Amino acid sequence: MALLLAAVNLRPGITSLAPLIERIAAELALSRGLISLTTALPVLCMGLLAPLAPRLAVLLGLERTITLCMGAIAAALLLRLGGDASAVLIASAVLLGAGIAVAGPLLSGFIKRYFVEQMGRVVAWYSLGMAVGGAAGAVLTASATHWFGERWTHGLALWALPALLAMGAWLCVPNRGEPSDREEARACLPWDQPRAWLISTFFAIQAGLFYALATWVVARYHEAGLSLLRSNGLFSLSMLTGLPSSFLFPWLAQRFGHRYGLLQACGLLACLSLAMITFAPTLLPELWAVVIGLSLGGAFALSLVLPLYEAHTPLAVSRWTSMMLCAGYCMASLAPVLTGLARDLAGSYQPAFAVLTGLASLMSLLAWRLGKGVRRD
Repeated sequence: MALLLAAVNLRPGITSLAPLIERIAAELALSRGLISLTTALPVLCMGLLAPLAPRLAVLLGLERTITLCMGAIAAALLLRLGGDASAVLIASAVLLGAGIAVAGPLLSGFIKRYFVEQMGRVVAWYSLGMAVGGAAGAVLTASATHWFGERWTHGLALWALPALLAMGAWLCVPNRGEPSDREEARACLPWDQPRAWLISTFFAIQAGLFYALATWVVARYHEAGLSLLRSNGLFSLSMLTGLPSSFLFPWLAQRFGHRYGLLQACGLLACLSLAMITFAPTLLPELWAVVIGLSLGGAFALSLVLPLYEAHTPLAVSRWTSMMLCAGYCMASLAPVLTGLARDLAGSYQPAFAVLTGLASLMSLLAWRLGKGVRRD
């Protein structure tokens, strides 16, 4: 239960901004490039601070460190009550990213420690929890804002409540110290492993696509002539359809052992649906919203599994995951900013979305390469 509650809180702080981002930009008189920092900064922090996770786990204990992370996420979201000042809104994004950055690798280590015989099934529930949180942030924030009398700061801060609930649950989980093996505790991230870079690059592309879409796909649909209500509905639909693939794909990967084939399929489907959103956004948009949700939801869930098969101890898994998140999120943080800047420069979202389509095809190629070099031990 603690694992699921933590997972639910890793995305709403980011996806809750998408339905309101154009309104916030207008009210605060911010450019699209600058307002995209509310998404890009948490993602960048998730990358830069991920390597701290194993060291904090050794110092404080894995479970207590995760508890502190849930508290940091709650504090960041409560800070958004003062988000009508742009500096406060951006500061909340930095604190949010710090909490998520440290929690992510440690939750993977937690799975490796307690659920080693059922990793596929537990990762399925973990990724489903993340997808539920992300979908809830996208779908419910606009309604919550309306319920609070159109005060968007309150609609964003509402997501502190599940974070506080998660912090309470983790306080009930006994803290277990890490092994005193100094060599294990001081081991570095696997920067010298080519396979770790392949995994990190794949993660970077799928995360970059997700956060670029979470920031700008509503604006892309609206620019193409769809109403704002329908554009928000399409984004919500894609988030909701990511739920079944987030749960199903890790389970299929463990049961049938074809995780790299599934990753290739996710890349191809993402490429197809992004091409339609780019060049024919009004042609069957509900269909392509479903396809992009299924493909990116599955790609993310399967990427979480990859470090679990590359290392054999909880701290080692945390290190592989830390590198994947560090390099991956640092690269992915550029996607929403560059998409916003490209829109400002080109006057249209189409060129930026064409580049995203190309990245999706590269994702499929990387999945094929990972499968060719799969470990046999």
